[in-house]
Amino acid sequence: MDAVSASFWVVVLLVLLAVAFDFMNGFHDAANSIATVVSTGVLKPQQAVLFAAFFNVIAIAIFHLSVAKTIGKGIVEPGVVDHHVVFGALIGAITWNVITWWYGIPSSSSHALIGGIVGAVMAKAGGAKLIAGGILKTVAFIFVSPVLGFVLGSLMMVIVAWIFRRTSPIRVDRWFRRLQLLSAGLYSLGHGGNDAQKTIGIIWMLLVASGYVAAEATAPPAWVIWACYVAIGMGTMFGGWRIVKTMGQRLTKLKPVGGFCAETGGAITLFIATGLGIPVSTTHTITGAILGVGSVRSASTVRWGLAGNIVWAWIFTIPAAAFVAGAFYWLSLTLF
Repeated sequence: MDAVSASFWVVVLLVLLAVAFDFMNGFHDAANSIATVVSTGVLKPQQAVLFAAFFNVIAIAIFHLSVAKTIGKGIVEPGVVDHHVVFGALIGAITWNVITWWYGIPSSSSHALIGGIVGAVMAKAGGAKLIAGGILKTVAFIFVSPVLGFVLGSLMMVIVAWIFRRTSPIRVDRWFRRLQLLSAGLYSLGHGGNDAQKTIGIIWMLLVASGYVAAEATAPPAWVIWACYVAIGMGTMFGGWRIVKTMGQRLTKLKPVGGFCAETGGAITLFIATGLGIPVSTTHTITGAILGVGSVRSASTVRWGLAGNIVWAWIFTIPAAAFVAGAFYWLSLTLF
């Protein structure tokens, strides 16, 4: 096999690995889309995953590729990325996802991918080749997205409680069982719109680095976009039930009205971040929103110790994925 053919097949394998990561992203983060609607009993698990997957995929028609551009062109300086960097980044992210999924910890696939890119690039060329602005705004939203989700979720809960203060609990429950379908759909739309674009961005980065797409191109090939949106939808269909239990049952007990407020607050956060081109964690966002709803009802109903463990997982995500990515970058030099 000549060098050109070998290079082509390496790119193909890395694209398939990226799509597999996107599938895992949907599988891992399915809980974020469906935990509240399942835990409140509005939808059965099998119905919920199909519902969420549908909205994950149709997000392709709603959102511009702002997040993909941030990942593809806003994290690393042009000319640094090669197939070794992409391999290290993907393995770093996948490894952290598998570990946190196994232990039922709602971590961030998004920040695992960012950490993977950072670790692989630093192993190759040091920190000077990273784009500080792109890294900083992503890191900032580790804190901004759950806080914004918390504020919006709690604010929604206060507003709804005031509007329906003279309505019987039975009627409120009946209405919000229907309204929660709307909020769950919006959240799944935001999930697909933000998360699928992260994988689009890294494949775009790979294709530019390998010469298959021009560096000045304003968008990746259409097949990349479709492959990533379909992959995340398929991953959501298979779901991540370990994390569903943590998000929907163990953090705080939710009723349909609480599920509606949490999902709506989370969806607004995701829509804002995606519009600004910021890759955020759907896990961070919905966790903050659920905690916000629970704290309005009664701070004692929230399991703050469990929430603290989740926060520690968030803090370790980028450095842990970066460490693994750096190690696999060096390993890839002997493999490819």
